[in-house]
Amino acid sequence: MEIVKSTNQDVDAIFKLYDAATAHQKTVGSLQWQGFERSMVEQTIKNGLQWQIVIDGEVACVFTLALNDPLIWEEKDEDPAVYIHRIATNPKYRGKHFVKHIVDWVKQYAAENNKAYVRLDTGSGNDKLNNYYMSCGFTYLGVTKLKNTEGLPLHYKEGSFSLFEIKL
Repeated sequence: MEIVKSTNQDVDAIFKLYDAATAHQKTVGSLQWQGFERSMVEQTIKNGLQWQIVIDGEVACVFTLALNDPLIWEEKDEDPAVYIHRIATNPKYRGKHFVKHIVDWVKQYAAENNKAYVRLDTGSGNDKLNNYYMSCGFTYLGVTKLKNTEGLPLHYKEGSFSLFEIKL
């Protein structure tokens, strides 16, 4: 297993995993992803913030990083943090606890980039997922309702979101 940057050649595979993750979300929660703009994914790749876990040459999981996230984290965005987004696992590899591997890797990435926190958010109401994130080392900070969603993916337009962080 290795974590590598995604390239433009990976975009179709990334969207296949997003589609599979959305289908899975529909079976376990009330809030699902509602699609992503291809240009957003391409820009994330260009910025060097789209990553993937590869096992035996196959994309097993994808995730993105952000170095700021003011619309979700508001004043806390002023803290030096790395934000994890859009984790999607190949159904063939579901249950392999990739978030724990991602968190270990991102903690090292954060330390190397002088960040004090690793953060993520998810739609609120999925206790199983919330408990899993806490088992990965995150502290649950509570639920927020976003005030401004302009420029965010569509699933942020409605609902509330659970916030999590790890202080390094």
